[in-house]
Amino acid sequence: MKNATSMLASDSSIDLKDVEAIGISYQMHGLVVVDKDLNVLRPSIIWCDSRAVDVGEEAADSIGRQECLQSLLNFPGNFTASKLAWVKRNEPEIFAKVHKAMLPGEYIAMRLTGDTITTPSGLSEGMFWDFEGGSIWRKILEEYGIPKDMLPEVVPVFSKQGEITKAAADELGLSAGTVVSYRAGDQPNNALSLNVLNPGEVAATAGTSGVIYGVTDKANYDAASRVNTFVHVTHTSAAPRYGVLMCINGTGILNKWLKHELLDGVGAAYNYEEMNELASHAPIGSDGLVILPYGNGAERTLGNRDIGASVHGLNFNIHKRSHILRAAQEGIVFALKYGFEIMNEMGIEVKAIRAGHANMFLSPLFAEAFANTVGVVVELYNTDGAQGAARGAGIGAGVFKNFEDAFTGLEKIRTSEPSDEFIEKYTDAYNSWKRILENCLKER
Repeated sequence: MKNATSMLASDSSIDLKDVEAIGISYQMHGLVVVDKDLNVLRPSIIWCDSRAVDVGEEAADSIGRQECLQSLLNFPGNFTASKLAWVKRNEPEIFAKVHKAMLPGEYIAMRLTGDTITTPSGLSEGMFWDFEGGSIWRKILEEYGIPKDMLPEVVPVFSKQGEITKAAADELGLSAGTVVSYRAGDQPNNALSLNVLNPGEVAATAGTSGVIYGVTDKANYDAASRVNTFVHVTHTSAAPRYGVLMCINGTGILNKWLKHELLDGVGAAYNYEEMNELASHAPIGSDGLVILPYGNGAERTLGNRDIGASVHGLNFNIHKRSHILRAAQEGIVFALKYGFEIMNEMGIEVKAIRAGHANMFLSPLFAEAFANTVGVVVELYNTDGAQGAARGAGIGAGVFKNFEDAFTGLEKIRTSEPSDEFIEKYTDAYNSWKRILENCLKER
């Protein structure tokens, strides 16, 4: 945050003293624990750290899987509650000192305001929220031996959630008393940034991880908890809004790995635009070369299994660098499609998906493969998570009169539509990829 405010301060047209509100977006599902003096007790356990998978599995069996699905709309899994239970089980001396357990964004807000605050959306992503009762689920606290007062105070997503202290204001160049008025995990916030607020609207992103996030008014769940349902930022008891989230851990991180581990230092260094161009030289299906992109921890769509990334069908006489780069992008798209099929089974069907013109969607090949494999129109917009957090802050502080005002300036940059010329080829390539994945799953 210091870097962000410093960048803003370097723009002579911006006076940081004019900032009226702060919005925070953060990596979902992480854990930060602090003592009574609000000092951090251990390094944060981030979203893709798989250490708590077994803890969550044991809790699901102990509580009862159907009861978990009815109340949490998920299994406890490897989410924040299970991570905190892991600390209790493996680091009891640290757990004994825990005053508050928070998500990463809640910790940032605490550093700004001195207050420990959470939201229904945040509690749901941590597996603390009872969808049936509309409050903290006591059964998960009892199962894990977590005191209720270890969780922060609950407030609405869009609300005045504290004012920044003089010390924080002086360090950042802001005015003391500036309100924090919005916080959300990265994927609900990405949806907000794209004006994805209502049932039937769907957002996607492909940064380090890849996500398809669909909004519904039904408290629905996947019986195997391979995709997950959370409280969306616009949820109210009168107008329920839930976000069904399908996540693939290894997307942009695969592309980054290829760049830094295989391409940097090989002749002239490649930038991502050049990598995208080179990938386009290989045909759809990459002449039989298949990459499974599961190299960033346990994958929910695979039942919390960690099968690692792998390459299949490599032929030294046929395949070139362009095939590897294309197979990587196609593998990411196909993994998203595999998860999207689970969302379809839950009744979520869409005609268009919105995404920011950023990360993997900067690649025309990726957008083309995504549209033709998933079979929907992909609309790319001039926004990102930072803009979403800013719009959320304006809504929460009353700077905007309504949601419509908040999205003034949101513009569609480009559209990728499924093409009869490509759909069959991508479908064939996906089916081949899926067979290899399912064979790998049988072997593990």
